[in-house]
Amino acid sequence: MNHKSIPLIIPSLEPDEKLLHLLQQLHSAGIQNIVLIDDGSGEQYADYFTQAQTLWGCTVLRHAVNLGKGRALKTAFNYCLNTWPNAPGCVTADSDGQHTPESILAVMQALCDNPQALILGCRNFDEQDVPLRSSFGNKCTRFIFNALVGLRITDTQTGLRAIPTNFMKHLMNTHGERFEFESTMLIETKDLEVPIVEVPIETVYIEENKTSHFNPLRDSLRIYAIFGKFLFSSLSSSVVDILLFTMFCYLLKSFSVGAWHITIATAMARIISATYNYLLNYKIVFKSKEHHGMAAGKYALLALIQMTCSAALVSLLYQITGGFSETILKICVDIGLFFLSFQIQREFIYKKSKH
Repeated sequence: MNHKSIPLIIPSLEPDEKLLHLLQQLHSAGIQNIVLIDDGSGEQYADYFTQAQTLWGCTVLRHAVNLGKGRALKTAFNYCLNTWPNAPGCVTADSDGQHTPESILAVMQALCDNPQALILGCRNFDEQDVPLRSSFGNKCTRFIFNALVGLRITDTQTGLRAIPTNFMKHLMNTHGERFEFESTMLIETKDLEVPIVEVPIETVYIEENKTSHFNPLRDSLRIYAIFGKFLFSSLSSSVVDILLFTMFCYLLKSFSVGAWHITIATAMARIISATYNYLLNYKIVFKSKEHHGMAAGKYALLALIQMTCSAALVSLLYQITGGFSETILKICVDIGLFFLSFQIQREFIYKKSKH
């Protein structure tokens, strides 16, 4: 298939003249199969979609009410899979003119060259004309993706993407109905070992992106809620460990075993909290396919090393500080050890077999 024939999906909510201008540009560039989704815009916007059909030959799919960008993309995925089953995939773009025909064509060509990869059209957020809310939001999400998911992505919120056919089929059953769906899509690439290819694109912001339907508070909360399982696992395990450690320290101090009470309390608390953390991570966080025996063995070794380092460092700091609170010292030490441990668990202990 010629790259210009790859179906182009454009979700649209309450469009204006920018949509018609974009469609004119796409037609002039030779892009052929455009699927436009009216995501419940209402009768007052019907003329824009009618013109898209009559003037530029677009296929228009309609939602009776606004269902969100994620649902609009899934509706279009289903249509494309049924209409162009032999296509290598599809390309998604925004309706407000942020993505130029040149950038869209570059992403289409990249999909032809990498038919198994998710292609991301990535903006440069260090340019001077990038709105602050776009730059700050993307950099925060980029940091979280790197720290929690292990994905180094330049532009986590780009709407210009090329999605291969097999991945489209998987995404049809993926959670997320609104803007958070695009973040979920990136996480799924990690779980399924779908490669990501980044294509630099022109950064275009019209009126500082004021026409965007992205709500900074509401939609950001939806996006960051995706990482809730990662945060819950780490925080709840830490709370269990700290509470048990504090309790055991209190009980063991009465036996006058000196600083050794820290080592004993650390071991007892860690055995219980590590078992809880292992099962939670295995079943919910990383959804591991690794055999329990192998994963548990690797986790036990990591937990032993982490426990030894925690006990040694807290004991050392306890003596240096002249008996400062063991609990506070442990919290400080374990924060640093947690980040290192999380990376090791994600990459080596719960690593999934290829889908």
